[in-house]
Amino acid sequence: MAGRSQPLYRPRPNFSSSSSRSFHPSQPSRNSQSHHTKNVNSSTPNSTQIQNNASDKKTSSSSWDKSIDEDIDDIQNLVGTCPFMCPVEEREKRERLRDLAVFERLHGNPRQSSPSLAVKKFCRTVSVKALQDSDVRPLSVLEDTLNYLCNLLDSTEHPFEVVHDFIFDRMRSIRQDLSMQNISCSRVVSMYERMVKFHIISQHKLRRCSGSNISSLSYLNMEQLTKALATLYNLYEANRTTASIFENEAEFFSFYVLLHLDSKTQGTGETLSLWFRRVPSHIMKSTEMNFARKILRYFKLGFYKKFIHTTESEASYLQYCIIEPSINEVRALAISCVNYGGYKPQPFPLATLSKLLMMKEWDVASFCNDSGLQTSVDEEGNSCLPTKQTTLIHPKGGLHKYYPLESERFERFSVEL
Repeated sequence: MAGRSQPLYRPRPNFSSSSSRSFHPSQPSRNSQSHHTKNVNSSTPNSTQIQNNASDKKTSSSSWDKSIDEDIDDIQNLVGTCPFMCPVEEREKRERLRDLAVFERLHGNPRQSSPSLAVKKFCRTVSVKALQDSDVRPLSVLEDTLNYLCNLLDSTEHPFEVVHDFIFDRMRSIRQDLSMQNISCSRVVSMYERMVKFHIISQHKLRRCSGSNISSLSYLNMEQLTKALATLYNLYEANRTTASIFENEAEFFSFYVLLHLDSKTQGTGETLSLWFRRVPSHIMKSTEMNFARKILRYFKLGFYKKFIHTTESEASYLQYCIIEPSINEVRALAISCVNYGGYKPQPFPLATLSKLLMMKEWDVASFCNDSGLQTSVDEEGNSCLPTKQTTLIHPKGGLHKYYPLESERFERFSVEL
């Protein structure tokens, strides 16, 4: 089920002459990119630099988005003409087969949809011979489709896993249409940033869902997050001018570092030490990347207080969504240190532990119980954690219940896709 692992971000990939085709990213003018980029070097590029940049922008389609079926490499000069979110032929076929998602049904009818509801499904295998321009959506329609899907994310009419599953599939279809047409301008960079945001926020919300298929949904979502990030990094480089970076580029590069907090993620792609060598120096020096590296260091060294409190004070909402699963792991380490390092005749106050772990006091008690520790109440009625208990456990796979970080700052966060 897992896709082929691929190293994230290769700024200057080598392309062999045997490649079936290569795409030449469109090169928008500085005016068209001004709202996306900021200057990092005021020096004027010389002619050699300009030639190098032009050659660097030639990227093979296979390195641009490897999540798309390889048959697409045989398509030449395809320009989509479909004016709707879903081609008419596909919509009519799915109406006949009753293959309409709940969001696509007109008045709830499983056999009827409309151009304003139906969205093209992801197709794992594309038949090149049968593919027509009218089957593929142009960039403007893809942007409108993405806007429509992002507006569904906060829908409360259906369980979130249903919402996620629909958006997840239709966004893959958007990426497929972009890849088939070799569109790689700055507008596509913005689209990929929004799709990466979706995967991060979805992962955050899926942790709060229950059901037999949640584990599978989370796994597939993380897989597509990794692939979307890989493509986004290539797009950044393809659209880079000598003296500028994209506005959100540093934050999106920091996501890859933070994903390494999860040991299951480290098996994908190259090691961080090698990856860091490929990252431009101005991104490595950015506030976002410095934060990510600092958090990773605190995690590896077991500095639980610095990890938790730095996350609360400095993380963006998207960074927090990635870090969140590791917070429980760090809290478990803190509980273990308090239990084994405490003085047995003096139980540790839960109120103090609450401030240390940035949790509500009753959540601390529940967290201790989940870890196999018993809490007690002292003579003054204060809840405490007796130390030197021998019943401390570390559940296989970690604690599955997520306790939110007690933070007014995060409560005020509102992220729009």
